[in-house]
Amino acid sequence: MPSTVPDGFLATPTLGRRAIMNSATQNNKNFGAKITVLLADDHAVVRQGLRLLLEKQPDFDIVGESSDGLETLRAVEKIRPAILIVDLAMPQLNGVEIIREIGYREIPTRAILLSAHIDEQYVFSALRSGAYGYVFKGSAVDELIQAIRRVHLGQHHLPPAFFEAAVDAYIEKLEKSVEEDGLNPLSRRERQILQMVAEGFSNAEIGTRLFISTRTVEVHRSNLMRKLSLRNSADLVRYACEHLPPPVENNRKH
Repeated sequence: MPSTVPDGFLATPTLGRRAIMNSATQNNKNFGAKITVLLADDHAVVRQGLRLLLEKQPDFDIVGESSDGLETLRAVEKIRPAILIVDLAMPQLNGVEIIREIGYREIPTRAILLSAHIDEQYVFSALRSGAYGYVFKGSAVDELIQAIRRVHLGQHHLPPAFFEAAVDAYIEKLEKSVEEDGLNPLSRRERQILQMVAEGFSNAEIGTRLFISTRTVEVHRSNLMRKLSLRNSADLVRYACEHLPPPVENNRKH
């Protein structure tokens, strides 16, 4: 197999990826037509295993295999399958570069990247290259089957663990923001009173609105200043203005 780059390898796109995807949608969604799939992996045993598993699906048609990057690119250009399942680590041309090249050549094939890596950097790199799906090699075959069908419909597929990690990171960010806003140690009642103090209500007015005694309001204010290490009412008002949302207009009693 020659190692040189074939002529036209760096062809410049003229229609753009949206036109390519629109073309793929029109060409690959014929009613009753099977989803054509090309398998690209440098290990023959992996390709054979995938073929055996995917051929059991009545709506899949495995139309070819390839063992290196350049061979894969030539096969995609010739066969134009609906779906390319390609390993990330391919000789001569890796999976990400194959996907990029498919986009440059305006070939209406949607790619799913198989990878032994679950790191965010690999997932983002795949998405930036134009991949529609990313499947971890340690996943069950059912996930790959689902990914093929989703990608064929024009949807993206990412590993469940990636979504879980994103949710965990978001929750951690929210928890951190709550800790940083300084209100975390306060009770629900103390937060209510803090807002009313900021809006200029007196202890008696706060008690009337919350249906508690003026003395109870005073105790809550004292606890607020102790928890927040504040010295006086002016400090309490200043703190409330800095940490609470802006008050609603005309909320203060005139």
